Amino acid sequence: MSKKRNILLSVLYEIKLVLNQTILWIWIKLGLVKSILIIPFEGFGNEEEILLVGRVIRDNRVGASSPEDSIWKNIGKMRRRFMSTVIPNVQVKAEFQGEAFFAKTDEEGYFEFKIRPSNGLVMDTNWQKIKLTLMDQVIRNQGDITAIADVFLPVGNIDYGIISDIDDTIIPTGAMKILEMLKTTFAKNAHTRVPFPGVAAFYKALQRGTDGHESNPFFYVSSSPWNLYDFLHELLQIHNIPKGPLMLRDIGLSRTELISGSHSEHKLEQIRQILSTYTQLNFILIGDSGQDDPAIYLQVVKEFPGRVLMLFIRDVHASRHAFVEKIKSELSELGVACY
Repeated sequence: MSKKRNILLSVLYEIKLVLNQTILWIWIKLGLVKSILIIPFEGFGNEEEILLVGRVIRDNRVGASSPEDSIWKNIGKMRRRFMSTVIPNVQVKAEFQGEAFFAKTDEEGYFEFKIRPSNGLVMDTNWQKIKLTLMDQVIRNQGDITAIADVFLPVGNIDYGIISDIDDTIIPTGAMKILEMLKTTFAKNAHTRVPFPGVAAFYKALQRGTDGHESNPFFYVSSSPWNLYDFLHELLQIHNIPKGPLMLRDIGLSRTELISGSHSEHKLEQIRQILSTYTQLNFILIGDSGQDDPAIYLQVVKEFPGRVLMLFIRDVHASRHAFVEKIKSELSELGVACY
């Protein structure tokens, strides 16, 4: 049964790719693709390598939000985010510290750079910029398509890193009630979706650490789709929540899965990558009880003994109390406090 399922998914995925490429070709021929966007997702790295991921899409004309935007305008913008037309198989150039690096977008429009400058990384500031340029002509009268990516490097006195979930940890989403979640996601914007009280102050205090300087890095690991990257980035900025790489996921059909990657697998993979990148750094993990954050974080504690200082879990529903208490008991036996 599994073999038949995989064959079916592979066929469906190939059909999806052909349809996407055909639609893109028709739209370009008809002049319906007016401009192209490079969307870089904030990257991060260590003394040896920087990881930077992004996407090339047709300009979806979303733009910044406003507190005065109507519900219908918010719905329209969110629809355009999820109806993105991706640009596959084009080359992107990254310029960093006097060198050029190249990557090609995949079938879903994603590109990935693993940057290792030949003379080593110049580590002079926490946030550094990488210029990105689209090298291929996709449409007529295209002009220069560029973007600036921000990447985090561990510079200065860092006490610890912080890895945080977003949905129902920073902002209420009602993830346990699907209709409430959809209403919240589509009808509001970065201004009108307000974080839980005290989140910004708490996160800023963690960022300042023991020396009062905002040097402790944040990483946001969420199961939200990459389509929401600009929305979440804007929300963090508007509500004065510390800047940090957003590590989201692709939720579309893949060759092996109807919906790419599970919540738990995605989070575990990303957290493993962070802890493996910063081997000398310990971490605080923040999540909520609504889904599987406590169990995921327990697994991280087991896989990386001595690397997790403590956990903070937001209590979002009474039905999860017994589950969280069981996890807290196991964490206590491993010497890690959970609040």
